Amino acid sequence: MKNYTDLRKISKVFHQYGIDLTGKRKYASFESDLRMDKVFVSGLIFELEYELRKQIEDDKVEGVQAPAQIIELLMS
Repeated sequence: MKNYTDLRKISKVFHQYGIDLTGKRKYASFESDLRMDKVFVSGLIFELEYELRKQIEDDKVEGVQAPAQIIELLMS
């Protein structure tokens, strides 16, 4: 049940940033497809970490290119 609650929180934060997680959009590149600056991606990751009370290691954050990758890191 906790996974479901976490996924709802994740979905809410992505929705606040205007990112749809359905279909192929969850695999879209932040920079080229979604046209997000690195500052906004960092803000998104910070808000997700804050909402879930989890922290992603900095070396793993640097390689993140798509919403699905962030979700995978937060759920593991």
